Amino acid sequence: MTKDQQSSRPGMSRRSILRYSAAAAGIAIGGAGLVTPASASDFYNPFTGYPITDGWWEHISRGSLGGIDFAMGVGTPLPACGGGTITNIPYNGTGGHTVTINHPNGYRTQYMHLSQFLLGNGTSVGAGAHVGLSGGAAGAPGSGSSTGPHCHWHMINPSGTRINPLDYIGGGGGGGGTLPKTSTESDGIPGPIFWKRVQNWVRIDAGYTGPIDGVPGPNTYAAMQRYLAAHYGYGGPADGAPGPNTYAALQRLAARHGYTGPIDGVMGPNSWRGVARFVNQDRFDRV
Repeated sequence: MTKDQQSSRPGMSRRSILRYSAAAAGIAIGGAGLVTPASASDFYNPFTGYPITDGWWEHISRGSLGGIDFAMGVGTPLPACGGGTITNIPYNGTGGHTVTINHPNGYRTQYMHLSQFLLGNGTSVGAGAHVGLSGGAAGAPGSGSSTGPHCHWHMINPSGTRINPLDYIGGGGGGGGTLPKTSTESDGIPGPIFWKRVQNWVRIDAGYTGPIDGVPGPNTYAAMQRYLAAHYGYGGPADGAPGPNTYAALQRLAARHGYTGPIDGVMGPNSWRGVARFVNQDRFDRV
């Protein structure tokens, strides 16, 4: 196996947290009483330790406005992804108990299906402050339409459009830019561009936070296994060590994209072509 060269996304620096907390509290700058606008660097992903059970595009494909679902037990503290002020929305339709963090730059982030609010409306918080407790147990107060414990997370931009928070934050350290399409779709040979697109896929859909460097290792494979477990029948551990069961699930994914061979866990050119057609989707172009 290729030596792992991945790294976990670091949390915000203490300086960034302190700076952002000050902005959220409305500290005057130069005596003018202005608030420093936030940027993507002022936010972080507080849920990197939890598996994604439903990705952004899975929500979109079934008619949702979009979101990311992270599996976690009821009562898990939910850290603010950035500083701002709190608005609580009890029994928010299908979203159940919803906490909104209103950020100084006009963006809002929301966590849904809470079991409990922790702060009052108008409370100023810094990044990492606990704003509620997760819920989602079917039929429990505040769960909305949820059928199992999890936290749903999305972001709303200043124009009121719901967006993927990991796209805004940068979610995987890809460095920005656009990836070319992989030639694996034609030649069936996975190379660095193919693996960059795979890493971008699992960044967007499966919580991968390592580099987009085209060098797959345990973190890439573990994120892929989490996605395959949620959607393509993989029943093994997300241990970052792919074997026949992982590859059989990957072939089931490929079968949705033109692969017609056996589901035998033995990857060949036709299997890789099917996967390449999946990762060559336009939505995986931008990093």
